[in-house]
Amino acid sequence: MRCTLALVVVLAAAGARGDIPKPDALAQPKPVDQVGLPKDLTRAVTPADNATTPDKVALGEKLFFDGRLSADGSVACATCHDPDKGFTDGRRTSIGIKQQKGHRNAPTVLNALYNDTQFWDGRAHHLEDQAKLPITNPIEMGQPNLDAAVANIANIPEYRDAFGKVFGRAPNGDDLARALAAYERTQVAFDSPFDRFLAGDEKALDASARRGWALFNGRGRCMSCHGISGFQPTFSDNKFHNIGVSAHAQNFVELARKGVAMVDSGNAKEVDRAALETDLSELGRFLVTKNVSDVGAFKTSTLRNVLITPPYFHDGSQDTLWDVIDHYNKGGVQNPYLDGGIVRLGLSESEIDDLVAFLASLTSDRFAALGKKELARQRALRGKRPQRDTAAALGRKAQGPGLVGPFGDAMPPQTLRDPSTIGGR
Repeated sequence: MRCTLALVVVLAAAGARGDIPKPDALAQPKPVDQVGLPKDLTRAVTPADNATTPDKVALGEKLFFDGRLSADGSVACATCHDPDKGFTDGRRTSIGIKQQKGHRNAPTVLNALYNDTQFWDGRAHHLEDQAKLPITNPIEMGQPNLDAAVANIANIPEYRDAFGKVFGRAPNGDDLARALAAYERTQVAFDSPFDRFLAGDEKALDASARRGWALFNGRGRCMSCHGISGFQPTFSDNKFHNIGVSAHAQNFVELARKGVAMVDSGNAKEVDRAALETDLSELGRFLVTKNVSDVGAFKTSTLRNVLITPPYFHDGSQDTLWDVIDHYNKGGVQNPYLDGGIVRLGLSESEIDDLVAFLASLTSDRFAALGKKELARQRALRGKRPQRDTAAALGRKAQGPGLVGPFGDAMPPQTLRDPSTIGGR
């Protein structure tokens, strides 16, 4: 009994550590009367068996900020999804219990309810599924199973009463995930200058942002993957693409051999561990599907509120929006699995500035102060851009080589299609 009480005290103290964000105004559920918010779609993507109610959302918010869901009390959902950082953590890749570093950048929770799948590789379909995996991942929240997380809170009267009121039963893992998902579905962030512009306010965008919007739809080729419609309101096609982010550092063929040998795509926990804990992370969607076309492919991220969610890409390798556009401007990094839509753009410096101005206009008014501060930070780095390569962007020099075989020959995608090269599957 003494040991149990001591553990509760330790966990309570750890859960209150200052490095876990506290809920503030930006953490509150967002109103649904925002300009640009698709109300019909919002209702359609809310599961019938997990209706959004005030009591359930309040329970989910409390759980979202509670470190006691982690094995040592040091990490909460909000650790990697801090409202004051646009519901991300501002790190290249996230850090879990015992300061363990993962291989993926934390995606924003904002507007995540509209995603067809969750995580960079789409290994979870619903927010309820997504909520469970970080809790049991060894380098994130580190619990051996959901029951262990539930055990840390089950005897706390406040939680016991809340679960009883909301679900009519004692705390359990499935209801814990339902509450977290319900809270996350309230984090909708539209009401941006661009939304007001689309609604008819011509003055909502300045001249630079309007030029950027034209480039976005034209020479920038952004609409190919970041189109917007009533069914895709977040500027994402919800598909997976190899845009050459990590090809310069990884041999995809060798990684794919390892992936097929080690990962059973039907085992969500094993895929989750491989995605975060090993160099197999760079295989992206391939870990889930084992389709050759998915090697190095990652989900198209939302562009809404993108200004306030740096660093960018699945590995957090790009610090500013200028860096991101530089990457696309030169045609990415060549590899045999590069998406066919990735080509040189040949944009000028002023055109890149206009595209950044447009992307900044996608920031919700609720995050305007954070956006202003972040734009100033990124603009100060505008002259220090490791991805900038004007000669490559304008076609004045050959792009870098793709993957090569053991004798220096090009390694075509067919290499992976031959079962004998990837473990017989």
